[in-house]
Amino acid sequence: MRAANVLALILVIVGAVNWLLVGLLGFDLVAWLFAAGFGTLSTLSRVVYVLVGLAGVWLLFTLLPRESTGRAWDEAHGMAT
Repeated sequence: MRAANVLALILVIVGAVNWLLVGLLGFDLVAWLFAAGFGTLSTLSRVVYVLVGLAGVWLLFTLLPRESTGRAWDEAHGMAT
């Protein structure tokens, strides 16, 4: 796995845990660490939220099939020539 994928996965896990805490306990860990409280955005918390979102988009694109993935993917999906 590339280093970017590992970093993206870590950020997505942090985001998922944060949303779990928000949903279960009403506690926003990122806001607590970097801002005044729930719903308050500091520059640093906004950066964390943007990085988590970009990591999710990055991982989404790593899951999409590519034309250059090779013959094994093509054969598995009935696209062999």
